[in-house]
Amino acid sequence: MAGLDEKLLGIYDEVLHRNPGEIEFHQAVHEVLMSLGPVVAKHPEYADSAVIRRLCEPERQIIFRVPWVDDNGAVQINRGFRVEFNSALGPYKGGLRFHPSVYLGIIKFLGYEQIFKNALTGMPIGGGKGGSDFDPKGRSDGEIMRFCQAFMTELYRHLGEYTDVPAGDIGVGGREIGYLFGQYKRITNRYESGVLTGKGLTWGGSQVRTEATGYGTVFFVEEILRTRHDSFDGKRVVVSGSGNVAVYAIEKVQQLGGTVVACSDSGGYIVDEKGIDLDLLKDVKEVRRARISEYVEARGDAATYVAGRSVWNVPCDVALPCATQNELNGSDATTLIRNGCAIVAEGANMPCTPEAVQFFTDAGVTFAPGKAANAGGVATSALEMQQNASRDSWTFEHTEQRLADIMRGIHDRCLETAEEYGSPGNYVAGANIAGFTQVADAMLALGVI
Repeated sequence: MAGLDEKLLGIYDEVLHRNPGEIEFHQAVHEVLMSLGPVVAKHPEYADSAVIRRLCEPERQIIFRVPWVDDNGAVQINRGFRVEFNSALGPYKGGLRFHPSVYLGIIKFLGYEQIFKNALTGMPIGGGKGGSDFDPKGRSDGEIMRFCQAFMTELYRHLGEYTDVPAGDIGVGGREIGYLFGQYKRITNRYESGVLTGKGLTWGGSQVRTEATGYGTVFFVEEILRTRHDSFDGKRVVVSGSGNVAVYAIEKVQQLGGTVVACSDSGGYIVDEKGIDLDLLKDVKEVRRARISEYVEARGDAATYVAGRSVWNVPCDVALPCATQNELNGSDATTLIRNGCAIVAEGANMPCTPEAVQFFTDAGVTFAPGKAANAGGVATSALEMQQNASRDSWTFEHTEQRLADIMRGIHDRCLETAEEYGSPGNYVAGANIAGFTQVADAMLALGVI
């Protein structure tokens, strides 16, 4: 494959051969391997000891049937997954995604990314991911509860605060975590708070966990701006998505002085030149669980709705893709570049295609990859685990400060590592190499296991 060091070509070919059809996983592996040429040149032991090959093979892959009964009394069958990818640094940690697009390749790509993201936080957590092709949209609370109970009835045997600690992702929020934790407690007869994160504040959850991924992405961009002696003041920002990550990215941008003028959902996008009305957006998406077009109906002439087109057509200084993988393609990147966008930071997992990333790099647009920029969610999950282990509860202000400090540390580590390996200012190289070397060193220390 063009661009890969010759020592890594065979590893990537093996990944393609052993994992046919899993294109998202192939993409995630290739993106990391592209950065590792200078690393294996400086540290040949990583290739000689097969650490890189081992990192591309999950420690465990669990696939199971999830039968449940809908409100009409009909039996439904979904498929559940948990890929426990790497535990060199600690118990597997990563979210659960409930979405009809989920299949093994999606879960493996997410789990692989999670290894390096978790390493960058500096917290003692390994990488994993899970989910199901169950679609929660349009389902009643009773149906979602019965599905979550059926899902956990199989998954519980693989979990534990020292083994594997899931959280939420697309389609899995506080409601779903509650049903999952309730079933785990019911089956095991243990109130093991640390076995799931993203819990409610009244039963073991952490302040800022809901906001963490969106806030963390914005904190990362704030650090990029600070290196330029700049800030969010007066910056025009576009955010894709309108789920949890997008909503709280919008909130933090506004708190820091920026103006978010557009956001989206799968049907289209809204433009509000005066700045998104955050209270209204939260009401539409979090209370009503409605389509984003209803924002415009309530907002009136101040906003417009554009159906079926890309939100990246809206000019901005900073772009935050916060929806899903491969949502921002080469054409979108060209449009953003033409309109003067200076910074792109991934709030979602791998939302930019390789072509888009290359276009940004070639044009001098600063690009922050998800494994660094959106690590705030899992970092705060690890803080929740700390609180659960000590039977403690921290204030919102204390937890938010811890999150800001972690994101600043990730930013600085990416820059320093990129400089060390001959790619100054390249956040992709810095994130990949810093995350990889931390995990690889631990794997070498633990022996061949």
